This record gives sequence, structure tokens and C-alpha cells, in this order.
Amino acid sequence: MKPQAILLSSFLSCGVAGGWAGAQTDPFQRAVPAQTLPSLRGAPASAAVAAPGSLSTLTGVPTATFGNPRTSSDGSQTRVVFDLAPGVTYSLMPTFGGLRLDVQGARVLPAVMSRLGTSVSEYRAAGGQVTLVTPFPLGLTDGWRASEATLASGKRVLILEFGPTLAGGPSASLRALVRTSPGAVPAPPKGTPLAEQLPPGDNIPASSRGSLPPPAPALPGQDTSRPSALAGRAPGLPQAGVNLGAPRVGKNPGMTRVVLDLPPGATYRLVPGGVGLRIELSGVSAAALSGQNVSPEVRGWRYEPTPEGVAVTLLTAAPLTERSGWRAQLVPPVEGSDRSRLAIDLSPALADLTPLTPRERTLAAVPAVPVTRGTALLAFSASLVQPRVVIDPGHGGRDPGAVGTIIEKQVTLDVALRVRDLLRAAGVDVVLTRETDRELHPDKNTDLTMRAQMGTPGTQLFVSIHVNAMEARNALRGYGVETWWNPNHPLSSSLAAVLQKNVVNVTGAFSQGLKSGRSLAVLRNSRIPAALVEIGYTSHPVDGLNLKDNNYLDRVALGIAQGIREALVTGITAGGAVGGAEK
Repeated sequence: MKPQAILLSSFLSCGVAGGWAGAQTDPFQRAVPAQTLPSLRGAPASAAVAAPGSLSTLTGVPTATFGNPRTSSDGSQTRVVFDLAPGVTYSLMPTFGGLRLDVQGARVLPAVMSRLGTSVSEYRAAGGQVTLVTPFPLGLTDGWRASEATLASGKRVLILEFGPTLAGGPSASLRALVRTSPGAVPAPPKGTPLAEQLPPGDNIPASSRGSLPPPAPALPGQDTSRPSALAGRAPGLPQAGVNLGAPRVGKNPGMTRVVLDLPPGATYRLVPGGVGLRIELSGVSAAALSGQNVSPEVRGWRYEPTPEGVAVTLLTAAPLTERSGWRAQLVPPVEGSDRSRLAIDLSPALADLTPLTPRERTLAAVPAVPVTRGTALLAFSASLVQPRVVIDPGHGGRDPGAVGTIIEKQVTLDVALRVRDLLRAAGVDVVLTRETDRELHPDKNTDLTMRAQMGTPGTQLFVSIHVNAMEARNALRGYGVETWWNPNHPLSSSLAAVLQKNVVNVTGAFSQGLKSGRSLAVLRNSRIPAALVEIGYTSHPVDGLNLKDNNYLDRVALGIAQGIREALVTGITAGGAVGGAEK
């Protein structure tokens, strides 16, 4: 029997000073509850399905549900099957990152899970949308197939197949359901509750927040403002023939810590990648060992002997980059031991908390805008003005927004002021919907309308900044950055895309992608390109710490400012490109 990783009952048993929060019992669901799914091709089902969450009930919404897919994999191909209740309709949109389904006539069961199979790396469902993320781009007919069938029981099913070499796209009967761009999200019916017109994190009442999971303890002397070293050496003279013991694992909500005990003189090299972290060790030896299903963040580990020593692979639930998803620190030996400890923290919510350099803090200048009156340009000497954008720090005054590790209204204003300073230095006229802790109007509907209407004629863009949250029982499922848009303007989706891209690139935060399934009032009522950025989850024990970190907030602000600048100079504005398209 192969040795398994030793689960730590306390942080002290890692041999590192400090405690694992008293080896707490985690009352929160830390993984998707497993369900046994029937095989579609004689292969075992490859994914666990999230239990249905509760949704706010809209007047007139059918009681039918959509979700809980059955899956199987055969080589590089993955099949996903959904039951279709009577009256359910849907559309299919293949994209660079996977397949999106917009569902009508049924309530989509909210769920987030990783790796449904070889060719489906993630499943996300909420708000009338289902996204099946693939590790390869999909074309109109390449990388996927879709068809419907009726079972002997009379039940109608949707069958989706994915694979890098598949071709065919939708069957003939489904071709009319394929879209190449998201359709319009109509204004909600009259009388729709305000909660349905707010970002998701705003809909959690204080009574439902509960006790959020605590963050993991820091390592002794840990400095998150410095990047983790990709290579290092344990102090002392090398020792021959030292065997590497199985990794020791400490679990905290939202994060897993893996500790390797290294003898004197051992060296290591860390290589993050799409499937996890590879640690190349020299100065130690080990047999071929492995462990599986370690934690929600670590799917498994394995040791492979090499000529130099041992290669350790930690398989993670989400891809890693050099700046995100992990942190590592070599901790000196404790008294009475000669073993240094290579402590590795793994969480998809770990972002880049290193400070910006002075050069990174400077945004390139944005050209001035020629003023037009009708179709005639005014005299050139007097016709150039700074492009104007509106930045909306969400909430304020008596409306705190999401409350968890931080208070939303405080962080959104903090970030908005940083964005303002960056853009003004680059030649942009920035208008804030609020510059202090206040609301625009005591009535929430009126407040949202007043914010949206600040995009007066001549304003190029409207960007609202928010912080996300989930109920305590689902807190570990929510982390990362997402950007929302409404079809209030033909270029709103493009603005959302450049904002999401730049914020994720600068912060290293987990990308939750673009969202458009809710008719958000602050966007719907705007008449210029508008988007709403959710910069992190205050309810997540790791992401919440990001939102408390000054360096992270600097990076968020820079990402938003860079996204706005890119939109201005490339024509994603109410008035076309500012100063012409950038060369």
C-alpha cells in the first residue's frame, strides 16, 4: 500500500511556530458534495456535481430546474448530458474559452466545479447561464458537438461533446440555437425586486452572512510583499542518502499548506504550471510515492526519482502562474532538528501582493479629444479637451455593501480614488459619483439611477467598482475578479473585456470571466459604454486578505486604469477612438 500524505492536526505538527487556528473543525462545505453519476460510454463518471443552492424566486419563473449534468470521458473527449424539462429552451455560444449556454424556462442550479473530464476543465452555473470551460478554443464547428435525444422514458436530453480534434458543432436541428455574441438582456419586468437588479454580492442580507471561515495563519517572518523564490538551498553541508518523507499537509478553509522536510544542503527549484506545481529537489532520495484527493486545493501529489534527486508534483484544482495560486517559503529548522521546511501554500485565491515599481505606477498619456458641434470641428486651437470618464465607487453612507473581511463601501472608494489619480496624471478628466462616504440618495433605486445618469453628454465611459460576497455556507466557492456588462450600449461588452483582462493581468487574481446575466440597474440606466468590476470576495478567507492588502489594491487600481486607457485609445467609447487608434 502506498503511503499517503500525513494530515496535520495542528500547525505545530508541521514543526513551524504558530498554530493552525487551534486545529479548528471547519464547519463550512469545503468541496463539492460527491454524487455517483451513470456512465455514458461505459466509463466511470468523472465529476462530482454541486448540490443545488437557493435562488431568489422571480415572479413567473417556472419551477423546472437545469443543471446536475452527467459526464464521462473517453480518451481526450468528454461528454456532458443535461436533462431538459418540458418548456426549457436554450442558446449555445462557442467562445475562445469554452461553451456558454443561456437557459430560459428553468432555474439554473448554481454550481462551480473543476474538471468534469479531460476536455472540460471547469463548470460554472448561475443566473440563467452555464459555462463549460475548455482547455482549447471552440469554433462554430470545431472542438465540440451538440445534439438532442429522447430517451426510452420519454425524457429529452441535451448531449454535448468536447475534444481538441472533434468537429461538427451543433446538429442540424440545433443550428438555429447557436449565437456568436451574447444577446440583449432586457430590462426586468415592472415590479421586479431591487435585489434582482444588483450585483450578486449585494444580495446577501446581514443575517445570512454568518460566521465566515478564518484565514490561514502566516508563516514565521512571512513577507507577502516579496515574490516567492523559484529556487533555494537548505542551509548546511549536503548529506548523502537522505530519504525524503511523505509531505505533511495542513488544511485551512480556502487554502492548503504542504510542507517538505529538507536535509542540510538540499536544493529546490519550483516550476508552476497549468496542472500544478513541480518541485525539483537534489540532495535527497525517495521511492515513487503518491497520494490522491488531499484537499479541495490539492487533487494529489507524487514523487518521481530523478538522477539528481526527486521530482515532487503537487496537482492543483486550478492552474498556477509564477505570481498567483501559490506561495512558498523556506523555514529554518527548529531547535533540535537539522531539517529545513519548504512550506508551500496553495489556493486559487492567492494573488500578486508585491508592490508596484515606480515605473509601473505611471500610466501612459491619453490623447485629448476633439470637440464637435454637429458635424463641424471647432477651431483646432480651442477644440481639444481631456476625455471624460465616470468612476462609480459602489455603495456609501448608510449602505455599507458587502461586509466580511473588509467593508465594501470603504474599499471601493479607496480603489476609485487611486484610479482617479492614475488617470488624471495621464490626461483624463475623471468624475467620481462620490468622493466621500455618502450615498447619492436615501432611496436605493434613485441612488442607482443618479449614478448612471452622471454619464452626461461628452462622457466616454462609465465604470462601477464593487466587492463581491457569498453566504457563509458557500464562502469558499467565491474568489477572484469578474466584470459585468449590460447591452445598454453596443460597446459595453468590449469595455468589460478590456477591464477584466487588465485587472487579472496586473493582479494575478483568479479570473471569473465576464458576466451579463443580470439586468444591473446602474449599468442598464447608463447611455454610454458601461461595466461593473467585482474586484474580489470579502467573504473568502484568502481573497478577503487580498482586499486588505495595500499592494493588491494598488494593482487593482492600475488594472482598472489601464483598461480604461486601452478603451479610450482603441475606440471603445461613446465617441470613438480618443486621438485615433493607438499604433
